[in-house]
Amino acid sequence: MVTAGSDEFRYLNDIASKRGLPAPLMPVVRVHSPMIGGSVSALQWGTSSPRLVFLHGLGQNAHTFDTVALTLHEPLLSVDLPGHGWSSATPPTMVTLDDVARGLCEALAPLRQSPAVLVGMSLGGLCALALAQRTPSWWSHLVLLDCTPSITPDKARTVTDFLDGPTSFDSIDDMLIRTIAFNPTRSPESLARGVALNAREREDGRWVWHHQAHETRLRPQFNAEQLWHTLSDLPLPVSLLHGTRGDSAVGVRDIEHFCSRRPGDRVRAVEGAGHALQGEAPEAVAAYLDLVLRASTQDR
Repeated sequence: MVTAGSDEFRYLNDIASKRGLPAPLMPVVRVHSPMIGGSVSALQWGTSSPRLVFLHGLGQNAHTFDTVALTLHEPLLSVDLPGHGWSSATPPTMVTLDDVARGLCEALAPLRQSPAVLVGMSLGGLCALALAQRTPSWWSHLVLLDCTPSITPDKARTVTDFLDGPTSFDSIDDMLIRTIAFNPTRSPESLARGVALNAREREDGRWVWHHQAHETRLRPQFNAEQLWHTLSDLPLPVSLLHGTRGDSAVGVRDIEHFCSRRPGDRVRAVEGAGHALQGEAPEAVAAYLDLVLRASTQDR
C-alpha cells in the first residue's frame, strides 16, 4: 500500500541510506515565486545560490529529481512546471513555449544569482531551450535529458497515453498498480514513492495526479524547426543525454541533427535506460552533471 502525506521530504533519508549517499543537503524547503497568472513552486536544496536548476517532464513534478539531487549534494532548484506539482494551474494565456519561458523567467529571477546549469527532461527540455533563449546569461550550460526539438507526441506516445488515461482513480493504490504496469523495469519501491509525491485526493474522495487537478493543462505549442534554430544559436554549451532503450524519445536522426547543429557539444548515451533518465539512471545523470559543474567552475 502506498500513502500520500503532507511530509513530502519523508523519503529523502531512506533514499540516501539505501544508496550509500550522504544525508540530504539541508535545508530542503519548498519555495513559491510569483508568475504571470499565478505562482511557481520549487524545491530549494541548500541555502547558497543554486548551481543547477531542474525542469521536469510532462506529468511529473520537482521530486522526480530527488535521487539525482541527493547524489550531487549541491545547492539547486527543482521546479514544478505550471500546472504540475504545487505550482498554480497553467494560466489560460500560457499557450506557447515562449509563454512558459516568460512565466519561468519571472518566477526564477529572485531565486537565482550566479550562472547555473539548466537541466530539462522531455517537456522540461523544450521549456529549458525557450528559457535559455530569453536568459542566456543566467546559464553556464544546458543539459537536455532525452529530448531534442524533434520530440513529437508520436515519439512520446507511450508517455502521453499513460498520462491521458483515467482522469481519476478509486484509490492511490490503483494509481500505483497502473504505474508499475507501465514501468516494468523500475523498482516498485521507487515507483511507490513517485506516486505518493505526485497524487492528491479530491474532495469527492477520488484520486488524481497533480497535473490532473486543474482544468487547464500545460501542452505548449512550438515550431520544431524554429526551436532547432534556437538550439543552434544558444551562446552556451549544450549537452544531450539520451536513453538507448526503445522507449527513448531520441533516435539516430535526432542525434545526427543535434551534432550538425552543435558540432562542438557532447552527446552521451545512457545504456539500458529509456525516456525517464533521472528515474532509471539517476547516478549516471548525476555523474555527468558533476562533470559539467567541474568544467563550469574551471572556466570561471
